[in-house]
Amino acid sequence: MNSLDSEIPKSANRCVTVVIPVYNEQGTIGGLVREIKTLYPDYDVLVVNDGSTDQSATTAKEAGAEVYTQPYNMGNGAAIKAGIRLARNDLLVFMDGDGQHDPKDIAVLIDGLSKYDMVVGVRPKGGQTSLRRSLGNKIYNWLASYVTRFNVQDLTSGFRAVKTEIARDHLRLLPNGYSYPTTLTLGALKSGRSISYAPINIRMRKGGKSKIKLSRDGPGFFMIILKIATLYSPLRIFIPVSLLMFGLGLTRYAYSYFTEGRFTNMSALLFITSVIIFMLGLISEQICQLRFERKSPNRIPKDPNRANQ
Repeated sequence: MNSLDSEIPKSANRCVTVVIPVYNEQGTIGGLVREIKTLYPDYDVLVVNDGSTDQSATTAKEAGAEVYTQPYNMGNGAAIKAGIRLARNDLLVFMDGDGQHDPKDIAVLIDGLSKYDMVVGVRPKGGQTSLRRSLGNKIYNWLASYVTRFNVQDLTSGFRAVKTEIARDHLRLLPNGYSYPTTLTLGALKSGRSISYAPINIRMRKGGKSKIKLSRDGPGFFMIILKIATLYSPLRIFIPVSLLMFGLGLTRYAYSYFTEGRFTNMSALLFITSVIIFMLGLISEQICQLRFERKSPNRIPKDPNRANQ
């Protein structure tokens, strides 16, 4: 015990709630909770049991965690949202219950919140992911970086620390599935919040294979990116689509002019479509600005350090 006490960082004295969603993680959740409570005795550990059919809830409670049980399996994101609502502290840590996240990395994430609004754990390249999933993550990271104009290093990482008020501000946007990290990252960035990334260790998953499937959840991640983009920065989506239609129209016109010597209806349709999409983008941008203006612009942040930034 004494050797572990010497490893506890200064961040252990912060008011933190560690939220762990679990679904049938009886074999790992007990050891994970005990490890967290040993390293950070002052932290609250809230396990949200997402309708497990095994003894996950009982095991977590016996290990020292507070346990909230959903009436049935509602999804990983729904469990996270329940944890956000129930948390009593100013800082939150989200981590998986399958044992792949190392509790020692919590200190790094929490210490980063003294300067940033959210700190996301970056998984090492390769790790336990397949080549196809790694490629998919790179594509999503690139697309998210384009939408937010920020270097998004790990869009889907579920190991992160965030200030509670920010998580609650985006609560209504979070989906019930596994894409909540995507939504929370993009929403925070597009609403002007600061995010930092910190390298983390990934341990061998003890709870079986990942429940995230690229073929099943990939389209959902893509739609979440488009949704957040059109919600916060619509022109980042509308302008490229408008330019694409204009380019297709120009290409079609050049082809028909040199081969048939005329301007076709298809070219006209593509040009008109390009203008309509552009105008819709402008309208969406104005609506977006009006929505932001309605949100208490003179709100003073609670963190005194932010006033000097």
